[in-house]
Parts: sequence; C-alpha cells; structure tokens
Amino acid sequence: MIWLHRYAVVVAGATLLLVTAGGMVTSTNSGLSVPDWPTTYGHAMFAFPLSQMVGGILYEHGHRLIASTVGLLTIGLAIWIWRVDRRRWMTRLGLVALGAIVLQGVLGGLTVLFFLPPPISIGHASLAQLFFCLIVSVAVFTSRAWLRPARPPEDDRTLKRQTMTLTVIVYIQILLGATMRHMGAGLAIPDFPLMFGRLLPPFWSPAIAVHFAHRMTALVVAVLTIRLAWQVFHRFRDRVDLVRPVVILVALIAVQITLGAFVVLTGKDPLINTIHVATGALVFATTVVLALRAHRARFADAAPLRASAQHAV
Repeated sequence: MIWLHRYAVVVAGATLLLVTAGGMVTSTNSGLSVPDWPTTYGHAMFAFPLSQMVGGILYEHGHRLIASTVGLLTIGLAIWIWRVDRRRWMTRLGLVALGAIVLQGVLGGLTVLFFLPPPISIGHASLAQLFFCLIVSVAVFTSRAWLRPARPPEDDRTLKRQTMTLTVIVYIQILLGATMRHMGAGLAIPDFPLMFGRLLPPFWSPAIAVHFAHRMTALVVAVLTIRLAWQVFHRFRDRVDLVRPVVILVALIAVQITLGAFVVLTGKDPLINTIHVATGALVFATTVVLALRAHRARFADAAPLRASAQHAV
C-alpha cells in the first residue's frame, strides 16, 4: 500500500503542476494560441515539434501535454487501486477520478472549439480544483497514518462542522475566483485594500460585484481559518495530524491574501496571478485533508488490501 500511496502523491504533484499550467494559460491569455483540438495545428498531441512551442503556444500546448500525462497517470492509479485495495468505495473513488479527468479533458477541448465561453471555462477551472483534491484524498486514504492511526480517531462534532464549513467556503471562493478571471474582472476594482478609494465601491456592475464578493469571501475564509486554528490548538494540540495541516493552512492563507493584493497592485502580473491560482489549490487541498481527518471515525478501513496483494505492502 505504501507504493500506491507514493504513486498517488506523484499524481497529486502532477495535478498541481497541471493546475498551475492552466493558470498560466489564463494569465497570459493563451487559451486560443492553439486553435484546434484534440490536435495541435494538425499534429497529434505528442508529435508537435518542440521548435514551434513559442509564446502562447508554449503555454497552451504545454498545458495539454501535462494534462495528457496526468490522464495516463490517473488510468494507472485507478487500475492500481482496483488491483490492491479491497475497500469497494476506494475502487469507486478511482473510477470517479478517471471519469473526472476525462470530463476535464473534454471541457478543455470545448473551451477551444467554442472560443473560450465563460461558463465552460469556469467549469473547466472549477473541476480541475475538485480533481486535484480528489487525488489528494486518495493519497490520504492510502497513507500509513490513515490505515494505522497512532491513536483511536476522535469523533468531535464541532471540529467536523468547522472543517466542512471551511472547505465549502474555500471552494465557493475558488468558484468566484474562476468566474472573476474568465469575466475579465480581475481589475474591476483597481486598488487595494480600498475599493475606488472607499470601503465600499461607489458604483456597481457585474464585474465589480464578482470582484467584491471574491474579496469578502477571502475575509470570511481568513476568519474561519483563525477560528479553526484556535479550536485545534485549544483542544487537539497533541494531534500532529491536525496541528500540522492547520499551521500550513494559516501560512497559505496569509500568502494567498498577499498574492491577491499584488495581483491587483501589479495589474495582474501573469506570474503572480498564476502563483495565486496554485496557492488557492493548495489551500483547498489542505482544508480537504483537515476535513477528512476530522471525519476519520466514520470510515471503516479494516483489512484494506486484497489477499493477492498482501506481499506488495
């Protein structure tokens, strides 16, 4: 199982790279640099000449190459889970991951074929974050800490409620961020921390409303994170599996808010904007890990390996 866990970590890392590459495509407006799909200027995916990967083509075709690699890795992950893990829900999870990456590829193709329509582009970005956290969840479920916890898992209702609430709000924030990017509303409010020099925008438009909602939800996420951190350090300071991700989450939130400010102050610098997208994915993944560990008592993981695979542990 340890090798399956390590493989899942590799797939998660590749998926984070894919999300980052997608963020760079959006940040550099390179989504239509390659106008055809599934080919690239008539070439098969891995047959496109490297010498022609310049400018926006580098970002867009590079994104496709990473996506194809993640797709192949996901096929391997689903098969490996089916072969060695006797938990039926894990087999289903592997199939869900496989279906999600196929759907993600189709959505990516449709964004090109229909010239970047916002609804499809937003769905593409949002599903990418869900897929990343799905793979992170597989890594959690196959880890030694999950399969052989050092202590009996606690079932604390307050902790479960707080982690689930935070996870949902973070995903709403991701949806707002994706909507803002694909509406071109990243600079709808051009200053920070004020808004047109005031605490509230003096006038409104759809773009300003989405941008404002993104900022306010970031504030809510920060407050909920501080509340959760206080809860963990006050009641579960001896649980490393909770303390460590909470510390990471607090640091990530601080970095993410700073990056969000610099996205505005630098006029949407592509590199900063891309790092902002990647950090958002890490924030979401960390909240998912916390929520899963808070709900550990609800999972029955006895004898997780198939008999034929016991020797592979």
